This record gives sequence, structure tokens and C-alpha cells, in this order.
Amino acid sequence: MKINELLDYTGELLQVERFQDYCPNGLQVEGRGEVRTIVSGVTASMALLEAAAKAGADMVLVHHGYFWRNEDPRIKGMKRERLKFLLEHDINLAAYHLPLDAHAELGNNVQLGKVMDIAVDDMAGEPAIIAHGRLEQSMTLEVFGLHIHRVLNRPPLLVGDMSKELKRIAWCTGAAQSHIEEAIALGVDAFLSGEISEQTVHQARESGVAFIAAGHHATERYGVQALGSHLADRFEIQHFFIDIENPV
Repeated sequence: MKINELLDYTGELLQVERFQDYCPNGLQVEGRGEVRTIVSGVTASMALLEAAAKAGADMVLVHHGYFWRNEDPRIKGMKRERLKFLLEHDINLAAYHLPLDAHAELGNNVQLGKVMDIAVDDMAGEPAIIAHGRLEQSMTLEVFGLHIHRVLNRPPLLVGDMSKELKRIAWCTGAAQSHIEEAIALGVDAFLSGEISEQTVHQARESGVAFIAAGHHATERYGVQALGSHLADRFEIQHFFIDIENPV
């Protein structure tokens, strides 16, 4: 598969032009022109790059890539070592951030809803990255926390009345705790994201909307897997997801 054809298709699929993002979406580091094997992962860490090279990857596909807004642009230290490794091994690096969060089929939020057994009723916010839906059966915050622990294999941090009955849930993966006010306006019983800030605790307590911090990495493992599998099926190439453990 020609890398340019693969990237053109993926960019159109995710509608990357719609998004004003914090980083470039699509190809970030150019490698070989043919792609037979994709390795996907959450973040383009050195550990993922090394694992991808061992797996024979022609392209590494991630949610968190490089060249973030306001970062030091100099090629030194950790950035130098990562870029050096990719270039020496002739591996392409493609990253999709907000477009992958928001996609209505393959996105992080929709895919997290699937693994949590919550059907998406609709998307809110700008650019439509806050999912909200209903539990099939209501459960207390404490029981929902146990459910999330089982599904994500990571204990969540719960803020709110543990005996509160939850039915309507909003969620946004990663570091989306600042969207709690938008979630409160939706009239949900709880809002789930990956991370939590000090002020989020007070917003949850004073609004009566429970907050669940389920892990940045843990909540964002699913979109990139779905995208990698979709590309593999469409173009008849190999895809492997490699999960580099991250407690955050």
C-alpha cells in the first residue's frame, strides 16, 4: 500500500481539515513509501517505536505524536533520539489527535462508550467531542466505578456521593476535565474523563454531578486500535496494537 494513498484516505475519513488542533494531524515523520504493516499505540514513546521496529512496522499510528504547540522546537534530547530512531529505521509516523477523539465511528469517545456498554445518544461541545448517553440499567457511583475498573483494568478516581444513582453519563477521553461545565449543562448524573484538576473536585461536589477520572492513557487506547483495524481491513495489510503500560 502506498503511504500517500493511505494517508489521503485516513485524512478524508477523519476529516482532519475541520479541526484547529494543538499538533499536526497526519504524517509527522516520513519513512518508506510502501506500507505492509502498521503498529498502533497511544503515544509515540521510544518504547513504542522500539516495539514497532521489532514487529516490522512500516508505519507507527498514534493518538499522541510530536510537534505540540508551544513546545521547544529544537531537535535535542528525547526528541532527537525519537526522530533519529524513526529515520534510521525508515518508519513513518502518523498521528491523529482531535480528529480521532471526535470521529463518530472510530473515535476515542465512541469506542470507549462501546467498551463501557454505554450507547452514544449524541455528541456535544466544539468540535463535538463530548459523548453522552444512558446506562442500560442505573447503578450507583460506587458500582459504576467497579465496572470501570474491570473494563479498563485500572481503578478510577471517583468524586461524589458513592450512593448516588447514575443513569445519564457524559464522557470525553484524555485531559478533558475542563469540559465538566458543558457536561453539567447537559443534565447528566456523571462526567467521565481521563484526568482531574484540583478545581474539578469542587465543581463536581457543588454541582452534584459526579466526576470520574479513569486515566488518560486508559481511556484513549481504543480509538487508535479501531482506526488501525479499519485500515488493515480496507487495504489488506497487517495491523498490531501495542499497549505500552502507563499508570496515568
